[in-house]
Amino acid sequence: MKISTKGRYGLTIMMELSGKFGEGPTSLKSIAERNSLSEHYLEQLIAPLRNAGLVKSIRGAYGGYVLSREPESITAGDVIRILEGPISPVDFTEEDDPAKRDLWLRIRDSIAEVLDSTTLADLINFKGEGHLDSYMFYI
Repeated sequence: MKISTKGRYGLTIMMELSGKFGEGPTSLKSIAERNSLSEHYLEQLIAPLRNAGLVKSIRGAYGGYVLSREPESITAGDVIRILEGPISPVDFTEEDDPAKRDLWLRIRDSIAEVLDSTTLADLINFKGEGHLDSYMFYI
């Protein structure tokens, strides 16, 4: 399974909204500008996220989008499944070799476990090795 731009940009939208959670609506235009993405493409991605109930739209001059619930309760798996469909590394049938089928199922389950155990809050608070925010510089 290869995550397309739909999944990657969808996670970008959701992380941006997570970072602004509780501060009011965020426009897709501002998200697009901050991330050098096409606003038109983001408009296509926000619709399924809204239809699935992960985001709410706010109308008006200061409108935009907000998360429908806290970032701790939305997982990367929620977003990826909405935008990409079911998680599966390969298309396989009942006739496949049982050993290969077991391998594909274990890979699928491992991917799902990582996606389902990673919340939007985890993603926006990430400070991993080599991540600039994890270093303190003194001048």
